Amino acid sequence: MAVDYAVIVIYLAGMLAMGWWGMRRARSKSEFLVAGRRLGPAMYSGTMAAIVLGGASTIGGVGLGYQYGLSGAWMVFTIGLGLLALSVFFSARIARLKVYTVSEMLDLRYGGRAGVISGVVMWAYTLMLAVTSTIAYATIFDVLFDMNRTLAIILGGSIVVAYSTLGGMWSITLTDMVQFVVKTIGVLLLLLPIAVVKAGGFGEMKAKLPTTYFDPLGIGGETIFTYVLIYTFGMLIGQDIWQRVFTARSDTTARWGGTVAGTYCLVYALAGAVIGTAAKVLYPKLPSADAAFATIVKDELPVGVRGLVLAAALAAVMSTSSGALIACATVANNDIWSRLRGAVSRDSGGDDDHDEVRGNRAFILVMGIAVIGTAIALNNVVEALTVAYNLLVGGLLVPILGGLLWKRGTAQGALAAVVVGGLAVIGLMAGYGILANEPVYYGLAASLAVYVAVSLATPATDPALLAAWRERLAGRGACEPVSEPVPAHQ
Repeated sequence: MAVDYAVIVIYLAGMLAMGWWGMRRARSKSEFLVAGRRLGPAMYSGTMAAIVLGGASTIGGVGLGYQYGLSGAWMVFTIGLGLLALSVFFSARIARLKVYTVSEMLDLRYGGRAGVISGVVMWAYTLMLAVTSTIAYATIFDVLFDMNRTLAIILGGSIVVAYSTLGGMWSITLTDMVQFVVKTIGVLLLLLPIAVVKAGGFGEMKAKLPTTYFDPLGIGGETIFTYVLIYTFGMLIGQDIWQRVFTARSDTTARWGGTVAGTYCLVYALAGAVIGTAAKVLYPKLPSADAAFATIVKDELPVGVRGLVLAAALAAVMSTSSGALIACATVANNDIWSRLRGAVSRDSGGDDDHDEVRGNRAFILVMGIAVIGTAIALNNVVEALTVAYNLLVGGLLVPILGGLLWKRGTAQGALAAVVVGGLAVIGLMAGYGILANEPVYYGLAASLAVYVAVSLATPATDPALLAAWRERLAGRGACEPVSEPVPAHQ
């Protein structure tokens, strides 16, 4: 394993080096939080694909393929569909707002009354998303170094916290580009064909497995519907995703770059399911479906290639973890702490000075330590991720999409939707169980009903506020300084 170890160590050292380089670029709030809003199509597509395809999409996607066959692709497939919908229908308008957080968008649309509560919900979601990604380090480092779970979480988490704290979004963007390339080579170009060949090809796979493994709907219609509701809609409103949209240098970049990333996700989804199906042929009696990825990598790949593919899995986890971490810190600082101190301005542009960079850097460090500590304390990744997405969709989907699509929606309606939807999801998870489908179904329905009813029962939003909102959507109302263009050689 010496060669494999060398590949991993070089990769991790490279991540830290990128963090140090990014620190030199992140000299303003805009540079630190949204990479100066100047990413071109190539970098935007790569980093967007990197953040949405994390450990759950890689290790979990292969595990679903092992358990259900080709229909196991649906979880990651719905993530890709959500990214496509966001890019085609909403990303241009979101990018033109020139804000830093989802709650700032709600402030602009509704008049600043739902910001703190929506910020708390979004903070809980991003925190749990970062925690679940950090827990995944234990699986990968256990395969690599037979490492203690706690030590693995501390090692992997510390590297992510270090480069994220140093350079903010610039460091995360650079590392995500490397991670995107490593994932493409490791999973799509190496592991996928090797797994199929080792399993004897598709003919042999069909001969050895039940026909349900090759049924596109074999995982079940209700499960697919739940994936759409949670992951497709979750992609539309998550702070971690929106913060990447904010990095695009133009509407066209946000729309077409995101479309390319969404299409890549669809391909990645099918690849993971095929790899898992091949693993089922090779190892029909694994104790856990989630062990399929690590097992096939460890036993079937040659030296060196094995290290690169494990680096790909590490890259998947790191990209999601770092994206969720900076989103969590941004929400904690800009939407909760600043508001509680009474220091937030109704205008989202803000002052891009060094004090704000230091403040955001400190929040990433503090949130990173909290994420590592929580990851050590928790064991069940699936439950933590389910809680995060249920809260996000049940509490924030309706007021966010309602604000973008329905001019009659009011601040009172939005606030009621956040509170009722969030509390309904929490109560229903306590009654039905965390992994049940009913909490998000009924919670979302309650949020929608309350939003419409309260909005219609309260005075319409001030026309002047709506006019200012439309100006921002058109890209004419933002006051944030424009960054200088990046020289071509950089």
